[in-house]
Amino acid sequence: MDAFIRESRVARLATVSRDGQPLVVPICYAYDGERLYSVIDQKPKRVPGEKLKRVRNIQENSKVSVVIDEYDEDWTKLRYVIIRAEAEILIEGQEHERAIALLRKKYPQYQRMNITGKPVIRMTPTRIIHWQVGEPGGDC
Repeated sequence: MDAFIRESRVARLATVSRDGQPLVVPICYAYDGERLYSVIDQKPKRVPGEKLKRVRNIQENSKVSVVIDEYDEDWTKLRYVIIRAEAEILIEGQEHERAIALLRKKYPQYQRMNITGKPVIRMTPTRIIHWQVGEPGGDC
């Protein structure tokens, strides 16, 4: 399961606003075996990174979920991981720098982007649920 989390290229991040409105967005992320990191990068957005709804939601409610899944037309190969986590926005510091380095190592596209001073979402898992065909599933 660790390798699946580490090696998958995209996940979906679910956040919830103060008034209970959910938001799900695709993210690129890095996993160090303990935490997941996702940077608010330079891909086009309608508002500055710190004003994105996912960032505001995390500032209002730090509980998030991350889904990493693998679909195949052969349904015997289906699998997913749901990570329930506490999220925090990192702006600077050693952990922020380490997260940027992990993301640049995983995604060559980030080596060409100026992401050094961009906010990073740190997600610390509180529960990990995994499922694949042929194995007992989680509670989802």
